[in-house]
Amino acid sequence: MKFTQSNLDKLEDILSESGYTTRYERGTFQSGWCLLEQKRMVVLNKFLDTEGRINTLLELIPQLQIEFDKLTHESQKLYEEVMKKSVIETK
Repeated sequence: MKFTQSNLDKLEDILSESGYTTRYERGTFQSGWCLLEQKRMVVLNKFLDTEGRINTLLELIPQLQIEFDKLTHESQKLYEEVMKKSVIETK
């Protein structure tokens, strides 16, 4: 995946279509992100560049409860790619 703003927007769309809110805030994040599960909110370190934001979302999305049926067709395809990549990296 190329590290472009367009791809970052597509990853954020997966979250928003599943009911998650994505925010970029300042804080002392050890991993670059914080997850508030009860509020379905993902908070990312606002000082990350586009590449860092994409890598963080690629790491985070497989850990979330994504509602696949609510995703648009384009988002479903990207979500499947993210999940395949996650499985390969964990092996």
